[in-house]
Amino acid sequence: MELQSISKVSKKYNISARTLRYYEQLGLICPVRDEENSYRIYDEETLRTLQQIIILRKLRIPLKQIADILKSDSAKTAIDIFEENLVEIDGEITALSTIRSIIKSFLSKLQIDDTKFMLPDDENLMDIVDSLTVTKINFKEEKNLEELNRASEKVNKLTDRDIRILYLPPATVASVTAVCDNPEEYTGGVIDRWAESVNLFDAYPAARHYGSNADDENGNHGYERWVTVPDDMEIAEPLTKKYFEGGLYAAHTITMGNFEEWEWLVRWVAESDKYEMNLSDRNGCSCGLLEEHLNYVYYYNSPDRNDETSQLDLLIAIKEK
Repeated sequence: MELQSISKVSKKYNISARTLRYYEQLGLICPVRDEENSYRIYDEETLRTLQQIIILRKLRIPLKQIADILKSDSAKTAIDIFEENLVEIDGEITALSTIRSIIKSFLSKLQIDDTKFMLPDDENLMDIVDSLTVTKINFKEEKNLEELNRASEKVNKLTDRDIRILYLPPATVASVTAVCDNPEEYTGGVIDRWAESVNLFDAYPAARHYGSNADDENGNHGYERWVTVPDDMEIAEPLTKKYFEGGLYAAHTITMGNFEEWEWLVRWVAESDKYEMNLSDRNGCSCGLLEEHLNYVYYYNSPDRNDETSQLDLLIAIKEK
């Protein structure tokens, strides 16, 4: 089988290059390196593993559990994990069935008594509603990746409750950009080392950390990072000083690694009745698309950094229609 580049794999499986690199960082996949340029290339075994990961993620299996399944030589590990997830699914099915019954009872009452709707003063109903917990909905396993993608479309959709509309304030930022094999990791290292060298967080504990794609004119993948700084702070190479104009953004929070939710956020904005995208090449970032690394100062100073539990805000510049 022909070895495939990260861009080909990304396109073939409809998964971002950043997600592929994150899976590698977690040890889920191990692509080899091209001897000529040290770029990642994917062999048949790695692609088979990737397909397993994609299927399990579509079935809502957490990455930590996927890692346990892949590392184990025993089927018992997978059995235990699947049984645990089935218990959660059964609970959600029960909750959804209860919700359905309650709504149907409301509907029947309204069809008989055409008056203004008021919830019944019923303590039993309140107890039932308080017990409901629906955190996720799993659909049955499909036959192949294409069908899994279609099934995923049914549930991988954000609602208004998943979105925050916020105004990002203007800010002066220290910026670094790189186009290379792993620009996210490279730029992150540059920012962290510079922040430490100038004791940034002692002088400016309110610092915020943003990132955005910064591909070059040839389509090679790049990434730009910012950290907000005091307006009068001197910035030395390899960083540059920029001014971020701020503005109105639609925000959705993810756990590190769930970059497929970018597509969900783009779809939400595109289907919004109130907002539309403001995706000009603005504010020095990639078409108004930003990622804010939340709790950055706390995370930076933490002795036990855990990327698997760190959070990002996915941000799309918007304006009212």
